[in-house]
Amino acid sequence: MLSEKTFEDMDVEHSYIQVFVDNLSTSDPQQLLFNLKQVRNLVIGSNRNKTNVMICGVVPKLLHILTSEESSSEILVECAVIMGSLAQGTEATRSELMEEGVMAIMMQGLAHSDQRFMEACLRFLRTMCTSPNAPTEIIFQDESVVPHMIQLLPRSACTQECVAKILASCCVTPEQQKLLLKHGAIPVLAPLLMSSVNKVRFPALQCLSTMCLHNKLVCSAIASARCGDVPLTVLISKLLCRSLPPEIQLTAAECLCSLSRAKAISPKDPIVITKTLPCLVRMCREDRSVRDRVMAAETLAVLMEEDVDLQKTASITDHLISTIATYLQERKNHSSESSQDLKRAAFMVFAAISANDEEIRKKIIETDPLMSTMEQCLSDENYKVRLAAVRCLHSLSRSVQQLRTSFQDHVDWRPLMKILQTEQPEDLMVAASSTICNLLLEFSPSKSPIVESGAIPMFCRLTGRDNVYLRLNGIWGLMNMAFQSEQNIKNTILVSLGTEQLFKLLTDDNVDILMKTLGLLRNLLSSKSDIDIIMNSHNKEIMTAVVMILEGNHPPEVKEQTLCILGNIADGNNAKDFIMSNEDILKKLTYYMRHDNNNLKRAAVHCINNLVWKEEEGAEERQRKLKEFSIYKQLQSLLTSTDSSLFDKVKTALQQFA
Repeated sequence: MLSEKTFEDMDVEHSYIQVFVDNLSTSDPQQLLFNLKQVRNLVIGSNRNKTNVMICGVVPKLLHILTSEESSSEILVECAVIMGSLAQGTEATRSELMEEGVMAIMMQGLAHSDQRFMEACLRFLRTMCTSPNAPTEIIFQDESVVPHMIQLLPRSACTQECVAKILASCCVTPEQQKLLLKHGAIPVLAPLLMSSVNKVRFPALQCLSTMCLHNKLVCSAIASARCGDVPLTVLISKLLCRSLPPEIQLTAAECLCSLSRAKAISPKDPIVITKTLPCLVRMCREDRSVRDRVMAAETLAVLMEEDVDLQKTASITDHLISTIATYLQERKNHSSESSQDLKRAAFMVFAAISANDEEIRKKIIETDPLMSTMEQCLSDENYKVRLAAVRCLHSLSRSVQQLRTSFQDHVDWRPLMKILQTEQPEDLMVAASSTICNLLLEFSPSKSPIVESGAIPMFCRLTGRDNVYLRLNGIWGLMNMAFQSEQNIKNTILVSLGTEQLFKLLTDDNVDILMKTLGLLRNLLSSKSDIDIIMNSHNKEIMTAVVMILEGNHPPEVKEQTLCILGNIADGNNAKDFIMSNEDILKKLTYYMRHDNNNLKRAAVHCINNLVWKEEEGAEERQRKLKEFSIYKQLQSLLTSTDSSLFDKVKTALQQFA
């Protein structure tokens, strides 16, 4: 037999390895134990030898030994250690272990009475479950495995580390998060955060962070949990201490970020404002590793994305904006992947921090090299970088002042149009179309060239997409293009959209889409000449749509918008006739003048005002007919209204009657 030292000093050839594997067939327990130790020493530290022993059929032999009732605890431990070493090899070796069914056998080993064997099985499972292509779902296939793992967790430092790592790696879906919650993972993990051993408290923290990600139920449970007399959130916040390893600080911040976004703790909580946010800003500095800076920026962006106060606080914390701008600077010591990650993270922060405040947007736009780098990245080959750049531009494009000034000099809208012209991932198309909607606002210098480049048919096509946000942006863009536009543009919109699609949008389940479609109709019917021309061509479709909405089960704001459309039609010279000749519409106006909602009353009275204006031709005849429908009496009854705006409109309308 070759000694252990021989294994360390020589490269064992395949023919020798086959001998060692064959020797595992012995029936002598002592000899088998010795042979297993030889195989263990052979494979530890050598991926080549791991591959060779597997080629020689070591896995089936080990499985036979593991499932034999005659195997002693010492033999089982050696087998499990060898399996653990094989798992630390290449992806190919791990794939073969999966195919051979080793995972199931090792999970059965967790119930063994010998703690050494149980821990060796756990170490194997930890290696497998934390690998790049981990079989994360496998521990949930047998309902007894996860509860048993949670019971094992407190037993030793090994079980604490391994179980927490396995659960953190495998907990992916909301159902799996809830399962860990159900089986009491939180109170078992919480005490581990107080451990002085980082390799114990870090996996425990990772597991809690994974459990609460995008899960309000788990976030609420963590926020209300205590470890003794100390709230769990306080324990987590203590791990933000700058003396701890960066990965612990960042994971603690990530966990608290999830709690804040889920409203389990208030964004105004001192833990968020004075601890989590400063920690993340500190971790963005140039003296940190690229990995830490990227993770810190990404978490910071998520933390402040929906909270105006956090955005304002972050903007004045430790020169954050200038610090993040350094992410966009090319560095010779950065790999291409690192540069892309830094750019993506920077755009995420700038998008979040500039979402609401005009002064912050102005400061960011004036910070070099943001605008030039962002414009280049709108066409970047890396999808994630391109998406982050578009979302950053979308946030900045909300600025009325910047649309009129800086955007004219810096922003090239053509890459955005190119995204919509080619079939791209939907989230990228949503971000690009949202940005173009802002660039199509009336005061934007980009509006005319975008319309001339074919935006109308492009946005009409978006209204037919299955994705609700693309449909919304499609009709939103058309609404913006129709605002105060020339008659030929309005006609092009109506013809390109088509009657059938218009009615589909007016029956859409999404209220925002319905409101924007009504907004489009209002913008199309915005001047007397346009109103008459459009109503002459499309009166049947438009009046049918109005009746359909007013009769439907819609929120008051939808019906108010519809009544405003009637008010626009009533402002036309000839279009008034389409209202006056429709008794159903006149009855509906009377009904909404009696409605409890004052906004609906005002909109209905506004329409009546436009119909009865005495200086316009045919006013006397229209007034007579409206009196027949008791509209005059209804106006008189509204004089008792305490709503000053409604009262003024009613008074004006009554003054018009002869």
